[in-house]
Amino acid sequence: MEFVDIEPTLENYWRSIILFGRNSASYKFALAKSLIDLAQSPTDLIGLDELAEPFSRHLCEHLSHIDKQGTAPDSNFLKACREYNAGQRSKDQLISATTQLGFTNVIKAFHNVNNADLPIKFFVDERKASKGIRLTEDFFKLVERPTSSDLGIETESRWRLVETAWNLNISHQLITVHADNEGTNLFTHLDNKRIGITSSRDALNGYQKSRCFYCFDQVSVTPGSNQLADVDHFFPHILKSHQAFKNIDGVWNLVLACKECNRGENGKFAKLPDLTLLSRLQKRNEYLITSHHPLRETLMQQTGTKVTQRTAFLQASYNNAKAQLIHNWKPEPKNDPQF
Repeated sequence: MEFVDIEPTLENYWRSIILFGRNSASYKFALAKSLIDLAQSPTDLIGLDELAEPFSRHLCEHLSHIDKQGTAPDSNFLKACREYNAGQRSKDQLISATTQLGFTNVIKAFHNVNNADLPIKFFVDERKASKGIRLTEDFFKLVERPTSSDLGIETESRWRLVETAWNLNISHQLITVHADNEGTNLFTHLDNKRIGITSSRDALNGYQKSRCFYCFDQVSVTPGSNQLADVDHFFPHILKSHQAFKNIDGVWNLVLACKECNRGENGKFAKLPDLTLLSRLQKRNEYLITSHHPLRETLMQQTGTKVTQRTAFLQASYNNAKAQLIHNWKPEPKNDPQF
């Protein structure tokens, strides 16, 4: 898988689970967030009853906002979560139901991406021997990394995108994700009503591996971070008034950038990036298309259903922008290319 092969770090193996899985239910997201919650556990062995508390809590929280948490008919476990939310089941009863029903498939499926298991594991299934899972050394290394605080944010953002697609019950070909004029938030429409989904910064960060699109310096989506990423329009927003750029706020044109590249002393501002960066934009967009629900469909609507169409769309956009803006801007690389 190219996304991981270019930079086979623990963070990117984790992201491949969250971003590229064919999700039929939200259990992987709930398990991922639960693992992060349990990162400070004094022992590497996590019993199912201990795992059940954060797992059920995250699912109950999402059910309280969006009732549809999968593509399959309702499950007894989700029914138990709804009963807890309605005050019809106690916390102890919810934990018991979660231990019995919640982990049937997700523990075995967690590390499976594109119908194959990843070469590294963040936990080992020890349900038969120890009635739990055992966190691995790779997991503890992962949560000690400087970018680990971004992983929970990225997981939550991905979960919101997926559950929105399920909840709207719209054909994949019809759902479209929009960005606001500032590019800071993603939303969709249903019956002429705007439905907020998630922060565009949070949604895009995983696909860029916490790197500035232009120089590959480290960026973050954690609020208050000195490295907090800017959301930038690759083709500058000033072009919006031109006929050829009606969809300039589309997800296809949004990238995350460090402050120095976006608005520093020698920053991009409203300049057109160098032509060499156009192929990088296409590669980043292809990562989004390789993903599912609903960014894939949105990108294909905006730029073309085939790779050749998307290549032609970006090149035509660049030619039109060049005719208007004349001057190019080229970043100073801080690290080797990560995508």
